[in-house]
Amino acid sequence: MQQANVSIPTKHKRLKNSRYIHGFDGIRAIAVIGVIVYHLLPYQLKGGYMGVPIFFLVSGYLITDLLLQEWEQNGKIDFIGFFQRRFKRLYPALIFMLAATGTYITLFQRSLLTNLRSIVTTNLLYVYNWWEIGHGQSYFDRFNGESPFTHLWTLGIEGQYYLVWPFLLIGLVILLKKRKIIAWLLVALAVASAVEMGVLYQGVNSLNRVYYGTDTRMFAILFGAALAIVWPSTHLRKNVRGNVRWTLNIIGIISFIAMIYFYFSLDGQDTFTYRGGMVLMTLVSTVLMATCAHPGADVDRWLTNPVFSWIGSRSYGIYLYQFPVMIFYEQKVTDIAANPIKNAIVEVAIILVVSELSYRYLEAPLRHYHYSNLKYAIPEFFKPISKYGFKRLWIVPALFLIGVCAYGSAIAPTKEAKTALQTDIVKNQSQANKNNKKALEAQKRAAKVATNKKLEAKLLKKKLTKHQAKIAKTYGLTKKEYLTVYQQPVTAIGDSIMADSSQDLQTVFKHAYVSAAVGRQIWQAQSVLKQLRQKNELASNVLINLGTNSPMTSQQIDGVIKTIGKGHKIFWINCHVPTRNWETEVNQTIAKAGKKYSNVYVIDWHGYSSSHPSWFWQDMVHPNPTGNIQFTKLVATQMSKHLSITK
Repeated sequence: MQQANVSIPTKHKRLKNSRYIHGFDGIRAIAVIGVIVYHLLPYQLKGGYMGVPIFFLVSGYLITDLLLQEWEQNGKIDFIGFFQRRFKRLYPALIFMLAATGTYITLFQRSLLTNLRSIVTTNLLYVYNWWEIGHGQSYFDRFNGESPFTHLWTLGIEGQYYLVWPFLLIGLVILLKKRKIIAWLLVALAVASAVEMGVLYQGVNSLNRVYYGTDTRMFAILFGAALAIVWPSTHLRKNVRGNVRWTLNIIGIISFIAMIYFYFSLDGQDTFTYRGGMVLMTLVSTVLMATCAHPGADVDRWLTNPVFSWIGSRSYGIYLYQFPVMIFYEQKVTDIAANPIKNAIVEVAIILVVSELSYRYLEAPLRHYHYSNLKYAIPEFFKPISKYGFKRLWIVPALFLIGVCAYGSAIAPTKEAKTALQTDIVKNQSQANKNNKKALEAQKRAAKVATNKKLEAKLLKKKLTKHQAKIAKTYGLTKKEYLTVYQQPVTAIGDSIMADSSQDLQTVFKHAYVSAAVGRQIWQAQSVLKQLRQKNELASNVLINLGTNSPMTSQQIDGVIKTIGKGHKIFWINCHVPTRNWETEVNQTIAKAGKKYSNVYVIDWHGYSSSHPSWFWQDMVHPNPTGNIQFTKLVATQMSKHLSITK
């Protein structure tokens, strides 16, 4: 992120007594480690994305502290110098990342080419977060077309902050004068931002607006700015009484423990996260940062070590390059789930190497380059015999990246072209929606048969019609298996896997109501189930197929089962998603639910299909027409074992 390497310069000619707080590198390192681990191993650190407000917080403090030092010592702010330093520090790596990623997409991954022009433009203008609100997908949708640019929303907020804050800060200093009044005003604005987040969050449909909005995320930056006003780094005394020192240390330790607790507990899909949880995480991080900034405490020293210093100083690049590396790697390596830890280590190694090369050969040199020298450097560059020698050859790959990215941006479609899989899903979903009305009308009649032994026995003795016999043969079902599930009332809730298989399911389960949506995740299922219950349209048998798009917890499964309520048989299909690192954990979580609840039956689609790659489309996740038949066969045979009341 941009703020990851903002620091008070040690050799700023116009400022005296500035301190480089090495412990802030440790805080940055903890933040970026949390974000990286969350993206690679979300089950292990489900709140790791909370590293983002920590970055905002550090940036809010350091920039405000630096500007106030300059105002106090010089009586003015060199705005041009400030923006030049920000530009030199941030733009080179951002431009390289955009150009390199755009080039890779144009040459090797054209399925990601959609909206490339808008993505590059909005990132260069630092308004990408607002573009994401209207065009992007949920930050927590880890499967459905995940973009290598999604994480750059934070840079948009940071860029807007850098552009506006210096002017606002000096305006507040001139108008209000007293630091306490300014600090209280900033706290009030931060509280307003946090309240707005809680009010606007109305479930998954509002998540993008709340998560990406500058106004709803600004509280973290404002808390950092308020701390800089009342806790300036150059005004804190190093020599303090022993009891003060240990008070600061104890507060620092407690806040650190609280921060780590939130790392492991704050789920990105929980309502509490947006109605208090994220604010609490930011507040405890503010306290930790305050103790770290105080020279009389030991927290700064505790958070200082070579590893943290290295990661902290390169955290901007680490954050910047993480998603392209992850997305491109995981699209080429299709068996991520088989060795999630090994693949995570490989991905981290690639990210660190790319970040180090970027820092050493791009960021550091251009950060200290005097661009006023360009008027001499450009003519020298084009001389036949130049002092730059073979170094001039670097212009070739640079122009290549910019040129290919520009070409890709020019030809990029604004709407994603539908693949054969997507066309198949849309067709099957459309047919399922047409069948749903008839299914609901027939379910009440079917329920009587499903709970009456005599009626079921009579049904099972019936001879199959030619059409029924053909269906049973197509799906490899015995007469009893087919007739048992044929008349059962079923409510099916799922994601794109079920959407793709919906037509096959309704061919076999004549009274099945199918509610399936591309990208659906487990926290969206409860609202669908509640609506069906309120309308008295929830069948006695509930079939669930969720877990493809993101990790899920036992608590989330418990919530779904509680929403369904007693008196229902629940059949939960586990997932086959070898291209994602959460496959094993999701299936283990589903298996635990099957053992915990007597009315929950696990259908092992993963085990049944894992040795049959020919059943899947190219993504190795969605069943193709052959796979849909096998998927439906497995569901029917497994459900028939628990639905038949005639032994």
